[in-house]
Amino acid sequence: MSARRCASGFTLVELLVALTLLALLSAVLSGSLRLAGRSWQGGEARAAQVDEMRQTQAFLREQIASALPKRMAKAVDTPLLFQGDASEIYYVAPLPERVVEGGTQLFHLAVEKDGERNALVLERVYIDPDLLDLPDFRDSERTVLAEHIAEIKLGYFGRDPDASDSDTPKWRDRWDDRQRLPMLIRIDVQPERGPAWPTLIAEPRRAPEAACRAWDPTRRRCVRV
Repeated sequence: MSARRCASGFTLVELLVALTLLALLSAVLSGSLRLAGRSWQGGEARAAQVDEMRQTQAFLREQIASALPKRMAKAVDTPLLFQGDASEIYYVAPLPERVVEGGTQLFHLAVEKDGERNALVLERVYIDPDLLDLPDFRDSERTVLAEHIAEIKLGYFGRDPDASDSDTPKWRDRWDDRQRLPMLIRIDVQPERGPAWPTLIAEPRRAPEAACRAWDPTRRRCVRV
């Protein structure tokens, strides 16, 4: 009797139980592999975002530090080619060394809303010596610094227009002094997903009188000679 049972092999119930256990193990292993794959891809995406943030911030810090007090020589009071509010900024700076043509250009930094591809964009144009106001950027060269950016917030640290050196500087979300650059510029970037970038604070290093043929220290502005 025992020999016949051994020769008959597994019963149908035993086979079903074994197949069920095998299916459960396969499902667990497959889920673990998918989870590991998603974790790996998520880690790579996060590393790419951090690398993009670091490169963009390093570039902007260098750009703003090298901002030039370029003036519109033919405009009234020879104002600076600089303008900024909470969402965008215009400034003059040298081209990066990797750009073949070299020289200086007028830059415009802002977030460009473009459906699902909202991007932090830097535009640049050559400076017309006969400028009387900021130009448009319809034919500008454009560089996408970072994608999937919800917004950018800019702040400017300095004194009020025509204020004396004894007045206390403060942060503001708009720069209205056309004769002096701000002492510091603050940039906050909020991506569409994930935490905000660390606040970037950069310091323009050039004094505004460097662009003047004659500087009136009392009125703190360029004068024509």
